[in-house]
Amino acid sequence: MKVLVVFFSILPTIVLAQITPKDSITQLDEVVLTQEAIPKKTTGITSSSKIAGQTFERFNPTDIPSAINQVSGVYILSGAINTNRITVRGIGSRTPYGTNKLRMYFNGIPVTNGTGSSTIEAYDFENLGAVEIIKGPKATAFGSNLGGAILLETKASVQDKTQLINSFSMGSYNMLKDNLAFSHSEDGFNLSLSYNHLETDGFRQNSQFQRDGLLLNTQFRTGKKSSMALLVNYIDYTAQIPSSINQTDFEEDPTRAASNWLAAQGYEANKYILTGLSHTYLFSEHLQNTSSVFHTYLDHYEPRPFNILDEFTNGYGFRTRFAGTWGKADFTFGGEFYRDEYHWGTFENLYEENNGNGSLRGAQLSDNTEFRRQFNLFGTLTYPITANFSTQMGINWNKTHYDFRDLFNQGEFNASAKRNFNAILLSNLGFNYQWQQGKFYANISRGFSNPSLEETLTPDGIINPDIAQETGTNYELGTEWTPFQKRLSASIAVYRMDVKNLLVAQRVGEDQYIGRNAGKTRHQGLELDLHYRGRLSPSVTFLPYLSYTLNNHSFVEFVDDDNDYSGNPLTGVPKNLLSSGIDFRHSNGLQLNLTHQFVDEIPMTDANSISSDSFNVFHAKLGLRTSLSSHIGLGLNAGINNIFDTHYAQSVLINATGFGGAQPRYYYPGNGRNYFGGLQLNYVF
Repeated sequence: MKVLVVFFSILPTIVLAQITPKDSITQLDEVVLTQEAIPKKTTGITSSSKIAGQTFERFNPTDIPSAINQVSGVYILSGAINTNRITVRGIGSRTPYGTNKLRMYFNGIPVTNGTGSSTIEAYDFENLGAVEIIKGPKATAFGSNLGGAILLETKASVQDKTQLINSFSMGSYNMLKDNLAFSHSEDGFNLSLSYNHLETDGFRQNSQFQRDGLLLNTQFRTGKKSSMALLVNYIDYTAQIPSSINQTDFEEDPTRAASNWLAAQGYEANKYILTGLSHTYLFSEHLQNTSSVFHTYLDHYEPRPFNILDEFTNGYGFRTRFAGTWGKADFTFGGEFYRDEYHWGTFENLYEENNGNGSLRGAQLSDNTEFRRQFNLFGTLTYPITANFSTQMGINWNKTHYDFRDLFNQGEFNASAKRNFNAILLSNLGFNYQWQQGKFYANISRGFSNPSLEETLTPDGIINPDIAQETGTNYELGTEWTPFQKRLSASIAVYRMDVKNLLVAQRVGEDQYIGRNAGKTRHQGLELDLHYRGRLSPSVTFLPYLSYTLNNHSFVEFVDDDNDYSGNPLTGVPKNLLSSGIDFRHSNGLQLNLTHQFVDEIPMTDANSISSDSFNVFHAKLGLRTSLSSHIGLGLNAGINNIFDTHYAQSVLINATGFGGAQPRYYYPGNGRNYFGGLQLNYVF
């Protein structure tokens, strides 16, 4: 660790000794423009937020949550590298673990499973060129989920170049990361292939993490009017699980793991593969189509203190989208079908009888299969009423079916059942007024959320026939403008979303949740994003930025047994969020990034009887990009996370319950002060 501190302190001296100005300016600008130039994927006038290369460069290459948390209205609660819960405008805050209630796409291919779960940790931060977020149910062509959609795009190949780039990073907690990427681009053909490896011991006990991954992405022209694309993403990772801890452990020693998870040496092992093949055809200058077929496979093994989970999921699907013009109007329409087979079984965990050697598999406790399928049809029509004023109408139709089969119990104890949700039609209406320096927009849209697997089952493992889909209506007004000769970029949005049939995952055992519809919530908020670009001198630019979120979310009607929580703030959501920072860039390739995040206190129980503490956390990163020759580029960076060693909870578990007289475990501690440094070599053939 001392080596990293010394490296960080002498980096400016190294930088000044390595500068070759003209070459470095050309290469830096080219890399940044390539990544920022990835166009938005939203349909027509649909508003969205996008982060790309410049935002990613501010952070440790293992820290995708901090990058996405730069977007107002979005907050990732990160308990560990493999434990992330994405909330958008408060939607998803009540999910116990993981992310649901939104749709996620990777290069246009849906990667959300049959019950709506998405895993951002399945993708290497350094392979991403852009992340686009559609907040609220207005996505239409990418689903009408209440939380919206997240569109992940890989880095674009630099046109007409062949490159080999190796990025190596090391840091605190014995962190080592390497990403080796090859890319080739020529007329009608683009290829990128990367291998990534990450390992770390983690900040806490029982938190080692190791991941290896391969990504292949290629596009090639098959004719004057057609092209094909192939995407393969393979991830193999093993992650120990420290789990959440109680308040005493959190205050006394946040590096502790939960005692039962430590004794069981709990972990999860995952092998995940996504394969997608896409075809684009240009029928005419007024109509084109992109169609994709895809397959996903996840093999998951997780020894927990209460049992051992062994599961795998096989999924496949098809997506087609037509886009074109009809007179003055632009239109899109298409469909998406997804089906997966989820097989899982649980076994006794005899770790207490294993002489301190951790988990030991015992007798089988359950054996289940669930077949899940979803079908979406969508269409949008964008029409310019005047040169500056446009309107857009959208329709999304969803049909969901679950078929649960109990392969373990027989006769009257067999819990097999089917759940066929009624088809749901979701509309979207938007308006957009454009002027020279910006735009004003308004939107009304309806959305839904399917219940997760746990929420569809009773405590006895039987499908609950009364559970209903969440539905909601979103009202939104916003504006974006770029005054002062486009040096300032500003956007502000206000919204209100009314959600009914609120899905509640109620904990009834150490690993047992049941779902039910428990009332209504109201999501109201304000989102502000500011970016400014100025000059301190002809060679030095500075870029301050700020993203602020006001969350005013509450239960309108929520009665839990004899408890009436109506009027209480929504659990799991901070009222105020602020991300800010400033980038300094020198024309010689030197840059300094200073970032700050404020998170308000978070209500952790429906009764609002306990909340997490608010916190401020600061990071810094210093980097250089320069050229050693006409073919070789060099990048150096070093940084400090949590500069002031703030003690804070990076994630919380809502409505935690203590069992056997133990304190409830609410807290996932954030990392203490830690350091990282990296080296990148780029060879252009």
